[in-house]
Amino acid sequence: MTAVTAFLLLVAGFAAGLSGTIAGLASLFSYPALLAAGLPPLAANVTNTVALTATSIGAALGSRTELIGQRPTVRRFAVVVLLGGATGAALLLLAPPGVFEAVVPWLIAAASVVLLLQPRIRRAAERRTADPRRDHLTTTVGLFAVSVYGGYFGAAAGVLMLALLLVGLPVSLLQGNALKNVLLGLANAAAAIGFVAVGPVDWAAVAPLAAGLLVGAVLGPAIARRLPATALRIGIGIAGLGLAAAIGFGLL
Repeated sequence: MTAVTAFLLLVAGFAAGLSGTIAGLASLFSYPALLAAGLPPLAANVTNTVALTATSIGAALGSRTELIGQRPTVRRFAVVVLLGGATGAALLLLAPPGVFEAVVPWLIAAASVVLLLQPRIRRAAERRTADPRRDHLTTTVGLFAVSVYGGYFGAAAGVLMLALLLVGLPVSLLQGNALKNVLLGLANAAAAIGFVAVGPVDWAAVAPLAAGLLVGAVLGPAIARRLPATALRIGIGIAGLGLAAAIGFGLL
């Protein structure tokens, strides 16, 4: 790997770390950068997931304020997302290629629409008679499914998880974003363990990408605190629709 390629991956990692912790769109920068560096799609996907573990470390360091009081929620769903991430990694390594990718644009687009409509969905949820057991089950199943997706492919898994957390839990946008960073980080870590063991990881690409991701992820939560919540939610939703279109038309 040339010095120029390593530098570009470092810059892409920094942008991915920022966007990932703020909007859940890290792979919008990191995955195409790996493809541009010459990695084939499977190796780029696997390498991207391994490098993204740096994002969860940086995000946890940068989101300490928003994570105050959220430890019970993390403990409640930790096993679910770990199992989901491991399942997604197993599907990627064992299943025929191309099956899951076919629905990726639709999943991203649906999550983005849910995020844009989140205030209306929250108001509708507040008007109905609450059933904590049903809500908990729905959130748990949803987190497992998103974690499977994150372990398998991962582009905009953060958008999916953030939309689910904002609708399913009584948290603010910043709190949901911090929870998303930690829970998705656990899912990525579980998948990364499998990829390190048997996947085609390009370690030369991991190093500069992960370094950029770590720095960007540390700074991302501080930037998110200074952005208006409504503008941030709308921006995330629109960016998610753009990513869905890009993947659907084969641009990613």
